[in-house]
Amino acid sequence: MEFIAPPVTSKPPVSIKVFGLGKGGIAVTDLLIAGGMPPTAVVALDLDDVVLAGSQAAVKIQVATPLLRGLGSGGDPDRAKAAAEEQVDKLKALCQEVEVVFLVAGLGGGTATGIGPILARTARESGALVLGFVTIPFDCEGSRRRRLAQAGIEELREAADGVICLPNQKAVGLIDENTSLLETFRLTNEMLADGVRGVWRLLMHKGLIEIHLSELCALLRDQHMESAFAVAESAGATRSRDVLEKLLAHPLLDNGRVLEESHTVLASLMGGPDLTMAEVNRVMEAINQRCPGSQLIMGAALDESFRERLAVTLIASIPSAQERGRPAHSSGETERLDRQLLGPTTTRPQSRFVLPAPTLSPEKMAQLLAHQSGSAARARRGMPKLRQGQLPLEIVTKGRFDKSEPTIHKGEDLDVPTYIRRGVALN
Repeated sequence: MEFIAPPVTSKPPVSIKVFGLGKGGIAVTDLLIAGGMPPTAVVALDLDDVVLAGSQAAVKIQVATPLLRGLGSGGDPDRAKAAAEEQVDKLKALCQEVEVVFLVAGLGGGTATGIGPILARTARESGALVLGFVTIPFDCEGSRRRRLAQAGIEELREAADGVICLPNQKAVGLIDENTSLLETFRLTNEMLADGVRGVWRLLMHKGLIEIHLSELCALLRDQHMESAFAVAESAGATRSRDVLEKLLAHPLLDNGRVLEESHTVLASLMGGPDLTMAEVNRVMEAINQRCPGSQLIMGAALDESFRERLAVTLIASIPSAQERGRPAHSSGETERLDRQLLGPTTTRPQSRFVLPAPTLSPEKMAQLLAHQSGSAARARRGMPKLRQGQLPLEIVTKGRFDKSEPTIHKGEDLDVPTYIRRGVALN
């Protein structure tokens, strides 16, 4: 009997809207539109109308107030937050009757870091599931941008249902010395776009093995977890083996170590009608071996456009650094905190050998103590007695206080130092 794959429904199972926040988020959504995402599903938000003019999104919203005078946030998230608060009604109208909202942003600046939590809170109040896809600045971008990004992530986690984070620094291992700055940022934008695209496919395609929206919510809504993702795609006869190699070498999975520490792993496979059961088994067995103690959620969908291709999207939830019992700061910061709490430590090593105390008879011990006492008494008697004195210095002039009257209080001249007036010996 011939197996006939069920047709892919054209009606999407859920309604999704993607918001690109700030210059970085808009750059990622433009990559998504270039890859086939409908522009009508994308909204671009920024304070600068020049940035919005270059966006490919169907809807462009300038979140600005007269106080900003069209100059943007100036790198200050509070300005962008205040502007978003004034336009909450407009943001809420954009989220009406939307089941899932994706927030795409590059954190560390003012616009996205400030607008993100306000939009996430507004979308959740409208009844949507809110997922954040954000990047953290490179180390070379400075400590201030990293601090702003970290604060933005914490606020976004409180407002959204889940946040999937891409540290840009992890992309350094994928470039060489000849890679330009523009190409490096494009690489990180492509990686974040792959994550958005993978979750988009997971929700938009009717699958043979479906992952329900409730399962995705349960995976991402735990505030005590951190979410990591990886997307890999391959084509040809060896696509299942190739896609596994790409996944396990993905920088966001740390050579598979993230899977070993994961609490829950969601794996979504997308292939064409020629996808075989052997290929599905090969991929899932390899993933299961990497995370034997994790809860594994698997989904598979078919699409005619994926003939001879295979794409795998992984989302792993791992305990935070505090939950794993690891320090949340670096080793250098740990040493600094130890010095503050415990005081300076000596670098002189302790001796490995300790000499035994000499054995003395009671008579010898009494003679030794008497000798030491007599020596100390003679030393004290031989010491000259010191006497506090005053150097015979003549004050020639008092400068601009020369004509000032002395400060006399109860018969004492307060201009004379106290230790001289009272005869206090300093030694």
